[in-house]
Amino acid sequence: MMQNRSNIISESVFSAVGFGVNNNFNALKLNTSGIKLFNNTYAETALPLGKCDEGIFKELEQNVLNPEKYTRFEKLLISSINDALSNISIQPDSEDTVIIISTTKGNIDLIHDSKQQDKLPLWYSAMQVEKYFKTANKPIVISNACISGVLALIYAHRLLSDKVFKHAIVVGADIMSDFVISGFNSFKSLSPGICKPFDAGRDGLSIGEGVGTIVLSSEINSDYAITGGASANDANHISGPSRTGEGLYQAIMHTINKSDNFDFISAHGTATPYNDDMESIAITRAGLKNVPVNSFKAYIGHTLGAAGIIETIFTLASMKNDLLIKSLGCDNPGVVENVNIIQNNTSSKINKSLKLASGFGGCNSAMIIEKNQ
Repeated sequence: MMQNRSNIISESVFSAVGFGVNNNFNALKLNTSGIKLFNNTYAETALPLGKCDEGIFKELEQNVLNPEKYTRFEKLLISSINDALSNISIQPDSEDTVIIISTTKGNIDLIHDSKQQDKLPLWYSAMQVEKYFKTANKPIVISNACISGVLALIYAHRLLSDKVFKHAIVVGADIMSDFVISGFNSFKSLSPGICKPFDAGRDGLSIGEGVGTIVLSSEINSDYAITGGASANDANHISGPSRTGEGLYQAIMHTINKSDNFDFISAHGTATPYNDDMESIAITRAGLKNVPVNSFKAYIGHTLGAAGIIETIFTLASMKNDLLIKSLGCDNPGVVENVNIIQNNTSSKINKSLKLASGFGGCNSAMIIEKNQ
């Protein structure tokens, strides 16, 4: 049966390793991490964080008209959308186009500012984006923990497949904030060094920030497309993943077909002990243990609601360059199932990839990115 295809026609990314797809992928090819030590209020020692360069951020502000009207989070959304649209004909004010915003916390950095409490709801930022671009359709906000980015892309794919819209601008962003750092620190889930996904000595995650935009179209052809995806919730625990990987396994099995042959899996790979074990179990249960798998988290940190979109952009770059990128930090693989962790950059034909994501509350998602034949 022919699958519906949502063609990927443009991307934009800003992360701890720089601005632009080429700059980001060059850092990945060199196995260079953008995570650095920063002093903070909520830990006795400096923490490794994937913070975006402030100089580059100031340059990005130039892509925003009247930047003083918008928060840091909103400027990331607007500048990234502008960049992604700069070389294509898609217009956000068209009836055929929808903007989908993925985030977990939005303007949470303003939580202690009593004069800006009205800006905290996620709908407020969506409204700012709507006004800025004079959109014909109200932007849609997807906020479902750390699967938000992948879920936003899956939802966009379904809207295009059902012919609700012809084009979707999917933008995901989250920023560094005391709220997020203190929250993960209270779980004792932050690593004192750069995170080490899938490594036997992994001891927690590294927080990052960033923004990514992917423009999808059912009308405009391109070489790569999203062709399927699903989500599932195992309702295991408010923060802990299922020990059997049930939710992620179900998401994968509702996404793939028996005939699918995958060349690469971009895992969630947070570098917490339970998440990485759970992913290895789900991947194995789904019959994919021999497929090369990595995590991009040690390059830019865990960017929360932006992670699924940014890491999909990284996956797409890997496919375009036929290059499997090393799972940075995994020098001694140590998960319960012996999955095929990529330990060195490897040239390999990549025609079909699987992107995975998992998050608090038991949510999980899986999505296929495929080269058009």
